[in-house]
Amino acid sequence: MGRTLFTVVLHSLTVCGSGLVCAQVQSAPSLPNAPLMKAFLLASSQDSLQAPTPPQAPPPGQTSPLAAAPTLLTRQQAEQIALANNPRIHISQLLAKVQHQVVRERRADELPNLNGALTAVGANDGSRISAGSLTASRLLQHAGMGVQLSQLITDFGHTQNLVASAKLQEKASLANAEASREDIVLAADQVFFQTVEAQATLRVAQETVAARQSLTDQVSALTAAKLKSDLDLSFVQVNLSQAKLLQLDAQNNLDAAKAALSEVLGYDKQTDYQLVEDNGGSLPILPSDAESLVTTAIQNRPDLQSLRFTEQAAQKFSRAQHEQLLPTISALGVVGATPTGSSQYFTSNWYGAVGVNMNVPIFNGFRYHAQAAEAALQSQAASERTRALRDQVVRDVRTAWLNANTALQRVTVTGELLKQANLALDLAQTRYQLGLSSIVELSQAQLQQTQAAIGNANARSQYGFAVADLQFQTGVQP
Repeated sequence: MGRTLFTVVLHSLTVCGSGLVCAQVQSAPSLPNAPLMKAFLLASSQDSLQAPTPPQAPPPGQTSPLAAAPTLLTRQQAEQIALANNPRIHISQLLAKVQHQVVRERRADELPNLNGALTAVGANDGSRISAGSLTASRLLQHAGMGVQLSQLITDFGHTQNLVASAKLQEKASLANAEASREDIVLAADQVFFQTVEAQATLRVAQETVAARQSLTDQVSALTAAKLKSDLDLSFVQVNLSQAKLLQLDAQNNLDAAKAALSEVLGYDKQTDYQLVEDNGGSLPILPSDAESLVTTAIQNRPDLQSLRFTEQAAQKFSRAQHEQLLPTISALGVVGATPTGSSQYFTSNWYGAVGVNMNVPIFNGFRYHAQAAEAALQSQAASERTRALRDQVVRDVRTAWLNANTALQRVTVTGELLKQANLALDLAQTRYQLGLSSIVELSQAQLQQTQAAIGNANARSQYGFAVADLQFQTGVQP
């Protein structure tokens, strides 16, 4: 029972050779082994580009389609809304209810069958059916009514095992419903972190545009006063244009991320959200080792539980198929009245009888033997599927823990890189204003600072989602 697939669009940022930060789009593989997406994080760039500047509004004609006042949304709220609204949740719940009805269908074979009948016949009295059958039933003109009762006494475990198999399949369906629930939680976390990263990237882009616009204005004034060359002005104008392109890409990525978020939340109309962290942006704690998590995953993973129930159901069904070769004993009863009929043939105006019937299968072309062998092989295959998923769960938990541990280390390294890039930018700006360096050095420092800010955002995003993925792989709800 694999988990239901979910594909989300992830965004990452790379740097082109010209120094422009470009947007790239890639598709994430399906769940449950969803990889760490590059999404989330508030970029810490307040001390990066001169004094903090409020985000600039988009230029005329380039206004984002999401211009309404945003609604604040936390990660926990996003998960709750997705669990309440996403149609995949309702589908899995309905399928579990379907399996419950299958249990009732199987159990009906153990209960009495009572049928009523009302019959009126016009016939040539005393004639017999002489074609189409070995029997020669006598035809009589009459009218009557009655009821028939049949009750299974025993089929030596065949029906009981069918009922037990259906009940185990119902439990497997309930486990699948829980697996779908965890799939939706992970998908909600994925698009949440993606949207938060897009917000952070847009914030970095807006601050970069503001800082480079300020520098362009300064250099323009100095060039007009013959204190700077036209080459300096050309460099800062190119850098400003690159920053505006980055802002356009970041705005587009944010709008696309919000569209994906609305889809996961189960809304057919897009809603503008401003995402905020439940923990105020602090990093979640990573468990110290993976071995204890492996034990937890084997016990808690609903998809693994589903396969265990399916394996047990296959074993019960295999026994039921073997028991088709045994006799079936049933009790029969009938009672009724014949108010209209020839007294010659219907000596009493009522009838009734009880009896016991034993049906013994002798030969049916080896059908029952083949069905029993088929069920036994299916049971063995179900056992192997369970063992394969168990090995996969162990691998996925260890991989998820390693990814989370590496992501945590990357947060530390990129944080230090951002501090150094901020310091280098401050020094480059000072040196340029004093005339001790060229515009090329300042442009390089600006580019490195932008890359560091976005890299730190990506690293924090990867760690946040890595922890969510680790919880998913261990079957623990966040």
